[in-house]
Amino acid sequence: MWSPTEPFVPRWGIRSGHFQTIASHLLRRSTPLPPPDDRLIEVAPGIQVLCHCHWQPERQNALTVITVHGLEGSSDSQYVRGISQKAMALGMNAVRMNQRNCGGTEHLAPTLYHSGLSGDVGAVAKSLIATEGLTRIALAGYSMGGNLVLKLAGEWGSDHPQLEAVAAVCPSMDLAASADALNEPTNILYEKYFVRRLKQRLARKAELFPDQFNVSAADGASTVRKFDNQVTAPFSGFRDAVDYYARAAASNVVDRIAVPTLILYSADDPFIRIQPQTQAKVLANRNIRYLETANGGHCSFIAAPNGYDGYWAERQVVDFFQRNRGDVRD
Repeated sequence: MWSPTEPFVPRWGIRSGHFQTIASHLLRRSTPLPPPDDRLIEVAPGIQVLCHCHWQPERQNALTVITVHGLEGSSDSQYVRGISQKAMALGMNAVRMNQRNCGGTEHLAPTLYHSGLSGDVGAVAKSLIATEGLTRIALAGYSMGGNLVLKLAGEWGSDHPQLEAVAAVCPSMDLAASADALNEPTNILYEKYFVRRLKQRLARKAELFPDQFNVSAADGASTVRKFDNQVTAPFSGFRDAVDYYARAAASNVVDRIAVPTLILYSADDPFIRIQPQTQAKVLANRNIRYLETANGGHCSFIAAPNGYDGYWAERQVVDFFQRNRGDVRD
């Protein structure tokens, strides 16, 4: 059974979950990568996503790590670049995937993106397997991206032999509980940030596709749940936010995951909540290694740079991929 390379110890001065979360955005770092092979991949009829692919010289047999960002992130989010850099250093291919509309691609999809679109990740994986002859892939996701990769892994089960491993950092696999946690008084700054960004994206979509989108749909949406209820759900085929959260959550299928999977979660994550019944499903699945730390914030896990850059979760993810060779498959 896999174990972390070292226990997580927060960097001095940024122990609390809030400090960790904020520091991950404020601390800038260099994550140089070789020039990417940019691909527009059709994930549904008339809908494309942009992926930045970094290949090893012998790409077919190298493990290909596809990393998916979180809400209002992109392929240039620091953790996406960090995972990709570490994967490349270990001889893996790295694919930085943008979700629909992200990374400046609003014009490529007359739809919104949401937490239920695990099929988009699957379409990217299948496309690259077909075009590049890839034999081994792994999926990594942060927050919303973590929900997507876990959901896809549960939906795929053991039907796709190229899928070798999955890792999710602070995954929002209980969507309703996490959306409600964002509305807690201590999380007001995070919620205001997300709501502002979501409304800005809706405005860009309305400019590009005025027949499909209306900015006024978000009027009065002061929380993420209200935005999802008024915008995300009705524009994406869900009845309301309750229906959306219930149907899009990876918690519905984590018991069906059949490949080696790592879930990293911090007990002091300000707004991601994993419900007891979901944790029970996770712990009952022998293919999943669930690791909860006392500290780490939301998708941060910033440790002292002791022989590496200190981004502990990224290091654990690529180490998990490197050390697992399908030995715990059903």
